[in-house]
Amino acid sequence: MYDLKIINGIIIDFDTGQKKVCDIGIKKGKIDAIGNCPEDAKREIDASGKIIAPGFIDIHMHEENLKEGGANPIDISNRMLLMGVTTCVAGNCGNNRQSLEEFIHFIHHKGMPVNYLSFIGHNFLRNAVGSTDRYQKASKNEVEEMQKLLINAVDQGALGVSFGLEYAPGIDLEEVLDLCSVIEDRKMLLAAHYRKDAKHSIPSIKEMMEISKQTGHPMQISHIGSSCAYGMMTEGLDTIQKGINLGLDITVDCYPYDAFSTYIGSAVFDEGCFGLWNKSYDAILLTEAPYKGMRCDEALFHKARKEHPDMLVVAFVMNEEEVIQAIKAPFVMVASDGLYRKGQGHPRGAGSFPRVLGKYVREKQELSLLEALKKMTLMPAKRLGLESKGEIKEGKDADIVIFDQNEILDGATFEDPQALPIGIDYVILKGEVAVENNIIIKGDLGKYISNPLEKTVQVNSLL
Repeated sequence: MYDLKIINGIIIDFDTGQKKVCDIGIKKGKIDAIGNCPEDAKREIDASGKIIAPGFIDIHMHEENLKEGGANPIDISNRMLLMGVTTCVAGNCGNNRQSLEEFIHFIHHKGMPVNYLSFIGHNFLRNAVGSTDRYQKASKNEVEEMQKLLINAVDQGALGVSFGLEYAPGIDLEEVLDLCSVIEDRKMLLAAHYRKDAKHSIPSIKEMMEISKQTGHPMQISHIGSSCAYGMMTEGLDTIQKGINLGLDITVDCYPYDAFSTYIGSAVFDEGCFGLWNKSYDAILLTEAPYKGMRCDEALFHKARKEHPDMLVVAFVMNEEEVIQAIKAPFVMVASDGLYRKGQGHPRGAGSFPRVLGKYVREKQELSLLEALKKMTLMPAKRLGLESKGEIKEGKDADIVIFDQNEILDGATFEDPQALPIGIDYVILKGEVAVENNIIIKGDLGKYISNPLEKTVQVNSLL
């Protein structure tokens, strides 16, 4: 007997690109049979007319701040699950919102709505060893202390190291390479938030490529839209493609919005940023009390930056057509870069994946459904070494999202950044129904996944 059977759903074969209507039988958290599934089941779901897709994999997001939420700290994981994401990668942009040990301990003991992998952030390590001046290079002793912490994190199961070069301008290439020297014999993935955007984006991309070349580790270039979507996207994508052609192991992610979000007190908003973007202060939306929903003028910008440096703000500074251009590139995956603080922030944390499927696939027809789904599932699964995820095939994990391709769309807005998507009927994790009709039924099925790259001989070709 199956634990769960899904009948009459539409599966897209990633190998052939063909759609087919069939049933899926699930046992013990795995896809046991596809096609003719004659056995009875403890529960049956009729998915007539609906797409049965692998659970989405968000290779770039920002985990919970477990100390911020009080008795119920789960915030962004719930938003991830409700938009069809079943596996996430945390610790991006050089930052962890708590120690990796604390994060893993919480998941092991209480579960999570989604599965998690995590980078260990360079900037987090800097703060941990007292290198708190973001404009200064870390000392030799501080680097040595960071190396010890890095080895410990890797031994705990960190996926690799993430860098937030823009957030700490004092970091130089030597510091990055010195830190990574202690993991040269480990199978790791690196990820990096660029050093500078707009006209500086091409040198920034080349620096990230150089880090990959010199360390010998593959590189995930983070959210290229917020780096290059200022008239630089064509050159940026061409630069990356040339590196790939020369043998560098580089992939990229992008979220489907023309605005970025970060803390107003960060170095991103240092002097000269508005000239760089060719925008004025009113491009900045404040997301928290006492200024929630207000656009800045010069006085309010500086007041908020001084008095509320940890406030998340939204910057409407990018060109959407270049964001679409990035998402269509063959080496770019869809990711959210989702981050909330006190429930506020950018709608990408609740809407990215249904937005691509609804706006860019169905409405604008910029991507086929097959292309979009691969960028959300198979590509990140292969990049992360998740051999049992990312496809609807027998023997794979039963992490599944069932949605209506004619209805799916993001619901989150800049005014209501956690609003629910529409058109997603079910989200299934480990063969159990986790979400049904926008209601979380089981929110503790997720586990922490230790670095799967160290368990594989090599990552298969993505393309």
